Amino acid sequence: MSEEFPGYKGKALRALKKAGAEIGDLIRITKNGAVYEGLLIPRSEYGDELHVVVKMKNGYNVGVSITPNTRIEKIGAGVKPAFVPPPLPKQKADLPSVAIISTGGTIASRVDYRTGGVRPALSASDLYSVVPELSETARIDAEILLSLFSENIAPQHWSEMAKAVARHAEKGVDGIVVAHGTDTMAYTAAALSFALQNLPVPVILVGSQRSADRPSSDAATNLTGAVSAAAKAPFAEVVVAMHGTVSDKTIMFHRGTKVRKCHTSRRDTFKSVNAKPLAKMEDTRITMLVDDYVKRDSKRKIFLKPKFEEKVALVKFYPGLNPKVLEWYVDAGYRGIILEGTGLGHVGKYCFSAVRKAVENNLVVAMTSQCIWGRVHMNVYDTGRDLLEIGVIPLEDMLPETALVKLMWILGQTKNVDEAKRLLTANLAHEFSPRTTVEEGEETE
Repeated sequence: MSEEFPGYKGKALRALKKAGAEIGDLIRITKNGAVYEGLLIPRSEYGDELHVVVKMKNGYNVGVSITPNTRIEKIGAGVKPAFVPPPLPKQKADLPSVAIISTGGTIASRVDYRTGGVRPALSASDLYSVVPELSETARIDAEILLSLFSENIAPQHWSEMAKAVARHAEKGVDGIVVAHGTDTMAYTAAALSFALQNLPVPVILVGSQRSADRPSSDAATNLTGAVSAAAKAPFAEVVVAMHGTVSDKTIMFHRGTKVRKCHTSRRDTFKSVNAKPLAKMEDTRITMLVDDYVKRDSKRKIFLKPKFEEKVALVKFYPGLNPKVLEWYVDAGYRGIILEGTGLGHVGKYCFSAVRKAVENNLVVAMTSQCIWGRVHMNVYDTGRDLLEIGVIPLEDMLPETALVKLMWILGQTKNVDEAKRLLTANLAHEFSPRTTVEEGEETE
C-alpha cells in the first residue's frame, strides 16, 4: 500500500499511477459508457484492490471497480483533502452567552480516510466556526473536554462532564450545550440530570446522526437549535435536543431521564418514552409542551454531585438466562442490579434463588420492563408477587437505562442500602411519570 495513495493497492493503484493522478486531483472515469467525474479521495486501508473512489459534485462518494475497459483520466490538479475551518465570526457583546462543551461523536467528527469511517476530530471552536449562524444567536465560550465516540464514554466521563458544566454555570453563562455522540447520549443525559441539581440555566445535549461531510447531515440544524434553546429557553433542566421529524423543521427537547434512541440512523431517532417531550422549536420559536418544568433562574446556585458507583449491572432477562450470571455479580462485589424483566416485571422462577442471594448480600435489586411503553406492575401475577416478597424493588415506568444510571449515582452518594432504596423510588429528576396515558401506551384494563 502506497503512502502517497492511502488505501490503494494492486490493480487500482496501478491504474491511478498510469493515469498520473494523485489524491485530490479531479479525475474522469469512463466505464461501459458511463462517466464519473470527481475528486480522487483516499480509501479505507481495509478495502480491496479493485476500486477507485471519487467524491462527486453532489457530495456523495462513488466507488468504481477497475476492469479491462475502465479508463481513468486526470482532468485537473488538486490538493490532498484537509479540513481548514474558517475564522471565528465576530462575537456580539449584546447576545446571551452560551458554553459549548465538546465530548466527541458524529457531530464533532470528520471522515477518517484510513478506515473509511468517521472519527472524533473537530474541536468545539471548529463547531462554532463552521456554523457561522451561531454568531447571530449567542456569544460562544467553546471548550473541548473529550474526543470520544459515545460507546467509549464511561461513568468517570459523566463526572468530568458534570464538573465542566458546573464550572461554566458558575461563570454565569446563559446556557450550556454538550456536544455528544448519539449512541449513549441518553445514558449521559440521565447521569447529568442526577449529578447537576438546582440548575440555573438549561443544559442541552446535542448530537447528529449523519456526519457533516454528508449532504443530509443534521449536525448544523441540531447545533443551532441547541444553542438557541440554551440562550433563551424558559426551562432549566437537562435535555436532549435532536430532530423531531426527518425534515429540518422541528427540534424536539426531551428530558434527560425519559429519552431513548429508537432508530439506528433516522434523524428523528430520539423519542420521549412514557412522557411528553419538554419543548419543541420551530422557526427559532420555542414552545413548552408541559406545564411542570423547572424555570430558568440565573440567581439559583447549582448543586454538583458527580460521583457514580460503577459496580452496578443492568441484566436483561431472556428465556434460558443462566442464573449464574446474577450470582457472578454478587460474588464480584457489585452493589446493585437493575433487572430488565419481561412484560409487567418478570424473570423466570429458575432465577429466583440467584435474585434472593443478591438481596441477602445487600445488593439493591430493582425491576424495570424491557417493553418500551407502559409501566411495571408486579402485583398482577404470582411471579411478580414472589419477586416483591424476595425484595425486588419495582420502578414503575423508569427506563432501564435511566434506572442503571440512577442507581450508579445513588450508590455514589451513599453506602446505606436502606437510604439507597428510598432514593431509588423517589422522583428526583422526572424519571417517573405520575401516570402513563393510553396514548403513551398504558394498558387499558
